[in-house]
Amino acid sequence: MRLRPEIAALTAYSQGRSPSPDGFKLSSNENPYPALPGVLEAAAAHVEINRYPDGAAVALRTRLADRYGVEFSEVIVGAGSSSLLQQLFLAAAGRGDEIVYAWRSFEAYPGFVTITGATSAHVPLTDALEHDLPALAAAVTERTRVVVVCSPNNPTGPAVSADAFEAFMRAVPAEVLVVLDEAYQEFVTDPLAVDGEKLIGEYPNLVITRTFSKAYGLAGLRVGYAIGPARLLAAARATAIPFAVTELGFAAALASLDRKPLLDERVAEIVVRRDRLRGELIEQGWAVPSAQGNFVWLPTGEHTTAAADAFFDADIAVRPFADEGIRISIGEEESIERILEVSATLHRQR
Repeated sequence: MRLRPEIAALTAYSQGRSPSPDGFKLSSNENPYPALPGVLEAAAAHVEINRYPDGAAVALRTRLADRYGVEFSEVIVGAGSSSLLQQLFLAAAGRGDEIVYAWRSFEAYPGFVTITGATSAHVPLTDALEHDLPALAAAVTERTRVVVVCSPNNPTGPAVSADAFEAFMRAVPAEVLVVLDEAYQEFVTDPLAVDGEKLIGEYPNLVITRTFSKAYGLAGLRVGYAIGPARLLAAARATAIPFAVTELGFAAALASLDRKPLLDERVAEIVVRRDRLRGELIEQGWAVPSAQGNFVWLPTGEHTTAAADAFFDADIAVRPFADEGIRISIGEEESIERILEVSATLHRQR
């Protein structure tokens, strides 16, 4: 049986390790809290699991269109923002084309590019582990079809500034699709950071992707959305797997949108915990970059594998990136002291 060689060589996406039931799973950037109160009950009351879901996602798209002040055709919904990223890549790029993104960034990007048949063009992060937007714009060639900007950047944490992003958009040719991946936007507290909502309608080649998986605590239901020009989103919809989002997912997302004050309270708690953890790690001597998502980055370098094992031995699952560093999701309050105990030992051993 013949397979595409680049697909045969492709490694499937792998989840982070899970600790014991009494440990802390801080490897997947999940919300430590369950769904917002009443969400699952409200969702289950309106779902018939013997019927296919609404493939056009009319109710949720209508609600999001109203929320962001756009037309219905300028919103699409998918199985998490990851699914929408892949759909956009498939719509815009193919064999012989390039997709440009910073590296290191979201680890699924390379696989998504390979699936399209296109080639990845990596642009290194700065020494502060931030996007180098002038370099990203300079990497665009006549073969470039898509440029991705992840803000806040997963796994390192910094967000892109609004001024730098707008200068970047002016530098990128209008025929190149720019995707602003904002999976962690709700956790951003930097007043200078880009906010895709403020750029809606400003650029004919810009699409913004967001998700209900992180701040809203619906990772297990896989619901994300994209906002952008109708023509671009129609092409992305054409590449989607039919009925990829369940009716329960739609209903839970709608119910979550009705509970924004509760969402804001939870996000604020996670942000306070994040900033406290980062501050304590810096006091220990770690060079932790700006953290604007629901995670922090620990630069463990060549000791990364051993460091991840040390955390796992303490019943804490973290996400290692070989020879670079460790991403630690912000979890339960009780996890903070244990993280700091392990990190302090690791720093003394360096």
